[in-house]
Amino acid sequence: MRCRFFFSIVPALAVAALGYLDATALATEQSAVRIAAAADLKFALDEIVESFHRQHPDIKVQVTYGSSGNFYAQLSNRAPFDVFLSADVDYPRRLIREGLAPANDEFLYGVGRIVIWVPQSSSIDVEKLGMQSLLSPEVRKIAIANPRHAPYGRAAEAAMKSMGVYEQVKDRLVLGDTVLQAAQFVESGSADIGMISRSHALAPSLRGKGRFWEVPLDAYPRRVQGGVILSWAQDRSAAEALRDFVLGGKGRAILSRYGFETPEE
Repeated sequence: MRCRFFFSIVPALAVAALGYLDATALATEQSAVRIAAAADLKFALDEIVESFHRQHPDIKVQVTYGSSGNFYAQLSNRAPFDVFLSADVDYPRRLIREGLAPANDEFLYGVGRIVIWVPQSSSIDVEKLGMQSLLSPEVRKIAIANPRHAPYGRAAEAAMKSMGVYEQVKDRLVLGDTVLQAAQFVESGSADIGMISRSHALAPSLRGKGRFWEVPLDAYPRRVQGGVILSWAQDRSAAEALRDFVLGGKGRAILSRYGFETPEE
């Protein structure tokens, strides 16, 4: 009888152990936030995530950077992300209108700006010439993000048109998939000058390596940046904790340091 009891209880214990392991795996999976983030957030968000992890060590954050337009297309097909941080709040609002995110989960986190950036070695006096820098004889290639799917590319194109230089320089434009790639084109010498986000110009990777001129805000549509928690988020409480941190004092301080203004400003 003892042997029969022993062998009958082992499967029960095994099932219980497997159930415990499944529950542990589920808990681990639920303590993760997958973010689709606009490329202009790369340096600010990396720092935010690091600070967030110190406060929430139990929540794993996975960030993928890219163009907001491409992310919108992916999320329209329910790509596996929990939070979308867009360089143009219109993309999250489209997802809400399509029923892919709750309306009350939209939030605004910053206002971005564009600058004209050149390496320190450039002879172009960008601070003095401003937009006219693009017309300098030394400029053969001008890097911007692709306007078809990158909000900062659309902002750059709009600014060139409103300030009367677009027709003269359009054949010299080289398009990066993201504003980050556009900045890399100029930094690497693949382009002579670039119109990039102020957040990249202030980032450690470029700070001190170049000079820039801020494009006037009235030269392009205001770059209000926003996000949303997707309806299929795996762990809403973790996603909400991340959102609240971004919008809280520490998150806003980091965003401000990288040149993002608060939406209320």
